[in-house]
Amino acid sequence: MTKSELIARLAEKNPHLYMRDVERIVTTIFDEIADALSRGDRVELRGFGAFSVKKRDARQGRNPRTGEAVSVEGKAVPFFKTGKQLRERLNTDDTDS
Repeated sequence: MTKSELIARLAEKNPHLYMRDVERIVTTIFDEIADALSRGDRVELRGFGAFSVKKRDARQGRNPRTGEAVSVEGKAVPFFKTGKQLRERLNTDDTDS
């Protein structure tokens, strides 16, 4: 699902809201999550999961084409861990419906 598909679905389920307002809400939520992660904070959405930042140390890598050694700088990468309720929802057997 893309961001625009998410906005369209939320607008469809909430006809009392204008599409531009739904778009502003979704964008604000994503921006706040990104801002918190850039500060090094953890963002937890109960029942859904938690976003955090993990540090990757600098290391020696290899160019896959030439095999030449390349130094890779350390960096911060976003990480998402699913919540228990989301995992359970994904792993329930819905064939009974």
